[in-house]
Amino acid sequence: MSESITVEDQRSITAFLDRIRQAWDAADAAAYGALFAQDASYVIFMGDAQFGREQITGIHHEVFTKWQKGTKMAVRPIDMRTIGADTAVVTTIGGIGKGSTIGYDKFQTYTLRRAVGGWECVAFQNTEMSRRAKRAYSK
Repeated sequence: MSESITVEDQRSITAFLDRIRQAWDAADAAAYGALFAQDASYVIFMGDAQFGREQITGIHHEVFTKWQKGTKMAVRPIDMRTIGADTAVVTTIGGIGKGSTIGYDKFQTYTLRRAVGGWECVAFQNTEMSRRAKRAYSK
């Protein structure tokens, strides 16, 4: 993790990521979408993109009720850095699944903006890991 980030920012960003995971695990599209800025961008590994909180919330309603119904999320930051006082870039490893152990198979980049009450995500990118990366980051 970047040495330039404060301990308090590390804690608050980790709390943000935990809220992301909790909303996913609860299949709560409204809570999940609320963590993204009104004008956020959301790009997934399959090549789809959503723009704005409304689209992100809407697609996650479908994700949680159809394609990924009953899944849980694992997410762990591997790099955090601040860019100025109110912006952070966070790289995580993550995965979703239905078992008791969820493996890491994606890298995510969150660009966060400090907002009233905590951080909000303004840009999200999700990329599938290579086989080499999966071996390096396996649980």
